[in-house]
Amino acid sequence: MVYTALIISVGLNLLLSWYVIRLLKKFMFISENLSNLFLTTKAFHLFVKSMYGMDNYHGEPMIQELLLRIGEVNVEIEEFREIFEHTLDEELEEELNAEEAEEEEYKESLFHQSS
Repeated sequence: MVYTALIISVGLNLLLSWYVIRLLKKFMFISENLSNLFLTTKAFHLFVKSMYGMDNYHGEPMIQELLLRIGEVNVEIEEFREIFEHTLDEELEEELNAEEAEEEEYKESLFHQSS
């Protein structure tokens, strides 16, 4: 009787362990992809923002609306990203921040050249 209960307990523990490992793998997959999605939308936001700053497109209402919408998408993704933050690839985020700084420097140099 005791051996039967022990065998059933071990079997259930193995089954539960397999299920938890499977869930954790899915969790990691979602977390990695969510971080990539956030970085992609943030890069797209920076691109549209820089395009809006160009003389040809400055003040264009459709681009301004696009900036507003992509900003809202970034906020939503940021909320989900906070849930999965422990797996965020910090190197990619640092690279994106470096690109953002380079873009700001480029804008400043264009501004100084036109003055």
